[in-house]
Amino acid sequence: MIIHISLRNAWFFFVGPLMAAALGAIPAGPKSIFREIPPSQSGITWVHHNGFSQQRYLPETTGAGVAIFDYNNDGWPDILFVDSGSSAFFAPDTQLHPVLYRNNGDGTFTDVSVQAGLTADLFGQGVAVADYDGDGYEDVFITGFGKCVLYHNNGNGTFTDVTSASGITPPQWGSSAVWFDFDNDGKLDLFVGEFADYSNLKICSAAESYGGGTPDEALTQKAFYCNPKILKPRPSRLYRNLGNGKFADVSASTGISSQAGKLWGAVATDINADGFLDLFVSNDTVPNFLWVNHGGKQFEEIGVEAGVGYSSEGSSRSGMGVDAGDFDQDGRQDLVVGNIDTQTASLYRNIGQEMFDDANLRTGVSQATRMLSSWGLRFFDYDNDGWPDLIVCNGHPDDSVESRNPGITYRQPIVLMHNIGGKKMENIAHLAGEAFSKKYSGRGLAVGDLNNDGYPDVVFTENGGPAHVLMNTAGSGNNWLGLRLRGKVANPEGTGALMRWSVGGRVFTRLKTAGGSYLSSQDPREILGAGKAQIDWVEIKWPLPSHRLDRIVKPDMNRYMTITEGQVTASK
Repeated sequence: MIIHISLRNAWFFFVGPLMAAALGAIPAGPKSIFREIPPSQSGITWVHHNGFSQQRYLPETTGAGVAIFDYNNDGWPDILFVDSGSSAFFAPDTQLHPVLYRNNGDGTFTDVSVQAGLTADLFGQGVAVADYDGDGYEDVFITGFGKCVLYHNNGNGTFTDVTSASGITPPQWGSSAVWFDFDNDGKLDLFVGEFADYSNLKICSAAESYGGGTPDEALTQKAFYCNPKILKPRPSRLYRNLGNGKFADVSASTGISSQAGKLWGAVATDINADGFLDLFVSNDTVPNFLWVNHGGKQFEEIGVEAGVGYSSEGSSRSGMGVDAGDFDQDGRQDLVVGNIDTQTASLYRNIGQEMFDDANLRTGVSQATRMLSSWGLRFFDYDNDGWPDLIVCNGHPDDSVESRNPGITYRQPIVLMHNIGGKKMENIAHLAGEAFSKKYSGRGLAVGDLNNDGYPDVVFTENGGPAHVLMNTAGSGNNWLGLRLRGKVANPEGTGALMRWSVGGRVFTRLKTAGGSYLSSQDPREILGAGKAQIDWVEIKWPLPSHRLDRIVKPDMNRYMTITEGQVTASK
């Protein structure tokens, strides 16, 4: 068996504790689950520019995305933030661009945006990261209002803007994007979500936005953020990867453009275990879409029929962040979507036969998110016990909401929910750390292991505010195994791979999904939790067109391994 164990893992056992202390992973007194690292310590001083104006243009409320990925292959995950540059309604005093922070491996980060060539000027929204050309380096796609940018990673610490030659055309209002191999030809394709038609830059009155306003508001505020209900939906786009850096728009031929929506979040997952990745997308004020992939040729929208289009009361909601994962470990992919305040977030349990059951009330997700507007969210196993937990960042889109709706705040807390055996999601924000007692205008959220200690950390953004870095204190002390998948016949990221691992005879499963959260991109590595035990074996069933099943017996624990498809020659 060929298993690559990077030198950074050996480094971790000797120097890692020093870095953990530098990152604040060992706080004084009782250990919380997460500890926020201040900018003065991390060097991450980026603040989002939302272009706030008295005209109240709606895109001001929606950014910004964040990505965690290793852009220079030095073994340390870096962080990219999407900012809001020039547009038809925003002219910043200085040129704004995406900001890339290089992880220095010692608890600090350095802004390398300019030297890396990430200087595109656009009113950015989301980011999707993947190695689309299979050269071993992660590339970057950024969505925005009226513009998008595809950056090719040159492999030398720099990027080149290849948008014009790629065949990818600008969206009217691009939101979340996802890299996934929809036709199983071994190349990563690109789904680009679009929000509503805002080409007229409409300025709304109180009546258009909320059905009225108090006289005081009418005197002090002449414009309000438009209610998305009054905007027309738009179809999203799907681009097939032709190779050689070229993409073809197959939105019409695959059926993706047959339904118009108001998309915010998107995740690629396999809801029916047929080996073809499907798409679940959240829509604002119209039903969510569940696009079932029929053999890599056609997509069929079944959201309402499947039970994920509406609330349990049959109403469309303000869908924002989404994710997919097997929260109850029954072998089927479940779905979660964030909504606005009184609508609560929704956890949809996959009951088979392309049907879902709204389980948010009985699992506790509804109670934990009531009166919160949920954007970035993610299934992740923060304590490495094998069960996927859930983190949600929140914030109301309208900073004047408190004057109209008593009990609803503009800034809102983040929430951490612990998975109790796939039956309950317990709100443990009170145990999670000081950051969970504060309030934010939360938007994008990404999960990744920033200090390579095997415990996932969290980065989230605020609209018009700073970034927040939450380091996992690894308080559970559970064992883990980190995997970096490298496809050969399958797509380069191994997206769609099914991982199974046995711990004391209990078998856990995880599908390598793509996308998820809100406008953000996650650390591509997978961390398999084992509690206090040893993993008996791990299986990787690679996605088509590969037919490989690689198996590792009794892997060494508490380290990262790069597993290359088909290079397992013997069991260990």
